[in-house]
Amino acid sequence: MQEIAGGMPFPGRADGSDLAVEIDGTSLTLDQTEAVADGAAVSLGAAALERICRARRFVEELIERGDVVYGINTGFGGLSNVMIPPERLRELQVNLVRSHACGVGEPLPERTVRAILVQRANVLAKGYSGCRPVVVETLIKMLNAGVHPVIPSRGSVGASGDLAPLAHVGLVVIGEGEAIYRGERLGGREAMTRAGIEPVLLEAKEGLALLNATQAMTGVGALAVLAAERLADAADVAGAMSHEALRGTPVAFDSKIHAVRPHSGQTQSARRLRQLTQNGEARRPNGDRPGKVQDAYALRCMPQVHGAVRDALAHVRKTLEIEINSAADNPLIFADAGEVLSGGNFHGEPLALGFDYAAIAVAALGTISERRVERLVNPALSGLPAFLARDPGINSGMMMAHVTAVSLIAENNVLAHPASVASLPTSANQEDHVSMGMTSAVKLTKVIENVELILAIELMCAAQALEFLKPLEPAPRVKDAYTRVRGIVPATDRDMPLSNYIESLVVLVRCLA
Repeated sequence: MQEIAGGMPFPGRADGSDLAVEIDGTSLTLDQTEAVADGAAVSLGAAALERICRARRFVEELIERGDVVYGINTGFGGLSNVMIPPERLRELQVNLVRSHACGVGEPLPERTVRAILVQRANVLAKGYSGCRPVVVETLIKMLNAGVHPVIPSRGSVGASGDLAPLAHVGLVVIGEGEAIYRGERLGGREAMTRAGIEPVLLEAKEGLALLNATQAMTGVGALAVLAAERLADAADVAGAMSHEALRGTPVAFDSKIHAVRPHSGQTQSARRLRQLTQNGEARRPNGDRPGKVQDAYALRCMPQVHGAVRDALAHVRKTLEIEINSAADNPLIFADAGEVLSGGNFHGEPLALGFDYAAIAVAALGTISERRVERLVNPALSGLPAFLARDPGINSGMMMAHVTAVSLIAENNVLAHPASVASLPTSANQEDHVSMGMTSAVKLTKVIENVELILAIELMCAAQALEFLKPLEPAPRVKDAYTRVRGIVPATDRDMPLSNYIESLVVLVRCLA
């Protein structure tokens, strides 16, 4: 996961634009989430403010009447049968935040924390959580001032939402815990003081409103899915470069083939591959070697494989965009109906399944890319010098770059195993089925990072392979990609360390459409 550089000023995006996102509880998008992750300011819509106030008035009416309502004047989870007297309701909310802040492991990057904060504020803005406006407004102030809670990445099972990660957000809201402010890790109260933000004294229901939702997994997952969509674009470009270097046939990208199997993603990738490989001088009409009439699957089936990944990611995007605009608390406050209803909207199963699906899909981008790398470096398959070395034997060329890709595939094979099938009961068996959605989201991010590296290796190898086809020119758009690669990695005529080049190419992979 990519971190914001320490000391980046907030608000204001890294590109210097003044983009602002207004949240209303119903229309936040993944692209807006990313804009806020990159520094955009946030504001609260007027209609949302009214809904928040209406729900809060109803909660206060319930307290005044002395009604016993879960989450307002009872204990939580396995302690839901314990009644709490009115004079201890504030203590209850603070204790809830403190006791649930038990996450462990490396902290989430600041970009991810910003995504979590804007999504949590947006869901509270729907007006079904029963908190006061000051809670939402404080989250927005934290975003706009750049107060980013330190949120450990491990500790959520995605059952009653992401209790542990969001408790670390709640700590900073009340002036406890730790936060990053202008590149410095500080105590939560100190960070809030420096930013000029008053910590919140929680009232009834407000601690639970901060904790009881899915926004840790959706924050991680939203940025991951956007990165994965960009990977699908980069895979088309890298695959087109390999196709040109291996002198493949464009027949497999013909629109008539894909019209009779019209999966959306397949159609999109086929169209892109046609455009990318159009007018190349090096390609042969009958495949990558004389006498062949069709290419190996790693070339011929790129539209089908890359397209299936696109379709999987489209499904997960849809799930996320529903979730980040949904009320996922418990209980939910239906002020207009005069009801407080307990349910299970906090359960992360739709997300956990989606992130597992996305991890499998992105891993497939890596496996087909590695197969293309193998064809590039294997002289029996490419017709090019062994391992793309100028003087094979004395030089090993790209031999070990391929080995690195294979090692990343092995890691992805483990990470692609679904976390969502491994439910373990918690909270004295009250929470007896859990989603493991945060685990799914975190490992999806790691799969994406690995595939970024695999595609970087393919780009490096494909560019080196194109050197051996000169003076024949690749297709114009492939040549453009080749030129961008060459801006980072020089053509090699002798062995040299490749690690830094591979890492540097990841930056190109992330923007290579």
